[in-house]
Amino acid sequence: MNKITLRNTLIPLFTLAFICFMYFGPITRTPFENIIISIIIIIANYIEYKGKPLSALGFKREKFNAKNLLVHAPLVALGLFIFYVIVVVPGIEILTGVAIDYSSMSQLEGNLKDTIIWLLIVWSTAGFGEEIIFRGYLMRQFVKFFGDTKISLAINILIICGFFGYMHMQQGITGQLVVVIIGALLSIIFYIRKYDLWFLIMIHGFFNTLGILSFYFGLA
Repeated sequence: MNKITLRNTLIPLFTLAFICFMYFGPITRTPFENIIISIIIIIANYIEYKGKPLSALGFKREKFNAKNLLVHAPLVALGLFIFYVIVVVPGIEILTGVAIDYSSMSQLEGNLKDTIIWLLIVWSTAGFGEEIIFRGYLMRQFVKFFGDTKISLAINILIICGFFGYMHMQQGITGQLVVVIIGALLSIIFYIRKYDLWFLIMIHGFFNTLGILSFYFGLA
C-alpha cells in the first residue's frame, strides 16, 4: 500500500464530494454528467499524482494494442453478454418477480439514426465515463487506502457496485440488481487484469453495443 499523505487524502475526498453532488445534488441529471465527472477526476489525479493522471486510473501504455482491445476484449464482452442474457437477467427476474424495464430503449427498434446516437452516447458516457469513475477512480482509490486483499476486494466490489447499480434506477429494481452483478464481474476482471482500464472500457463498450443492437433489431 502506498504511503497515505494529507495530499492524497484530501484530494480524493473533495473529488468524491463532487461526484456525489453531480449524482445527488439539485442539478438536473444529463447523459453528459459522467463526462464532466471524468474530466474532474483526471484533473484531480493530475494534482494528486504530480502530472501523471492517467496511469493512476489504469491507462497502461503497454496494454494499448490491437490484440488486447479489438480481439480479447470483444470476446470477453460477448461471453459476458451471453451470460447476461441467458443467466443473469432471467435469474434476477425470477428472484424479484419483476421484468427488467427496457422501456426507455424501445424507440431504437428499427431506428438507425437514434441507434447510432445511442452508440456514441454509451461509448462515451458508459464505456469511458463509468469505467473511469467506478473502476479507474473509485475502485483504485479504495485499493490505495485499504489494499487489495480478498476481504478488502470483496468489500470494495460490494460498495462500488452497489453504488453502480443504484445509479441505474431507471431500469427498475431488477435492472439495478442485474447491473450490480455485471459491475461486480467487471470489477473482478479489472482486478485479474492488473487494473488494465483500457481493457475494461472496451469490454463495457462492446457489451453495451451488443445491447443497443439487440434493441435495434427488436431482439430485446
